[in-house]
Amino acid sequence: MSRYQDSLINLSEAVFSAESNADRFAKNAVFIKTLVNSLKTHTSFSYPFDSLKKITIIKSPDNSFRIFSWAVPVDDGTYRFFGSVQIATKDGKLKLFPLIDDTENIKDPNALTTNKNWYGARYYEIVPVVVSGRQPYYVLMGWKGNNAKTSKKVIDVLSFEKEIPVFGKAVFEGFKGSGALNRIVFEYNKLNSMTLTMDKGTNMIVFDHLAPFSPDMVGNFEYYASDLSFDAYKIINGRLKLVENVELKNEPNVMDDFYADPKDKNIKPVKKL
Repeated sequence: MSRYQDSLINLSEAVFSAESNADRFAKNAVFIKTLVNSLKTHTSFSYPFDSLKKITIIKSPDNSFRIFSWAVPVDDGTYRFFGSVQIATKDGKLKLFPLIDDTENIKDPNALTTNKNWYGARYYEIVPVVVSGRQPYYVLMGWKGNNAKTSKKVIDVLSFEKEIPVFGKAVFEGFKGSGALNRIVFEYNKLNSMTLTMDKGTNMIVFDHLAPFSPDMVGNFEYYASDLSFDAYKIINGRLKLVENVELKNEPNVMDDFYADPKDKNIKPVKKL
């Protein structure tokens, strides 16, 4: 397996160093073929592939499956996403569902999809939701890129119906009177960053509140960024309920002693050279 990993590292580097779309996607096709061949190896599910830095691999906490996902940049500033869901099997044989990015043809971001018409993203975090007596589903957080002006992040849901992966689930509850959503998509100025993560301190999925730079830019996401406040989704009885204006507290850090309060008049400013 280590030989496969070495080959995959070299191939992934070649994909991202290619100078044209044609060359980039040709090398990516070879990468995909090599990845599938490596996963055909008996008991490959237990191999971490942790040296593959160009792709993200997240495993479900119950160890029942893992997701490979990555993005390939396109010359026009957009991205194509690729991935697969590998299922753990008792006999160690390969059970794999390729993820086919169909973002261009998905007119409604709230639509339920499968692995064959996937709303592509590079997933980096997974949170299981267990409701007694029901099969668990999994909340996925991912980076979706977008174009030369804006970036996107997504909170999606993965469940399995008759052993087939389904993306999206009507579990996101917002304001009273609004219908439940299947997934949440954020869009913001490409030069900015956005926090989207499971916060252990609050036990909620926390994210930056995005707002336009000025009121006349509402709906033009090229001019959206964090307003330095946070919202969250709290998991309650198998549903994700919106909580606004969440207060986050930083964990104690050994570097805290080096923090200088700008309001403290007793602290002398550092003389610049």
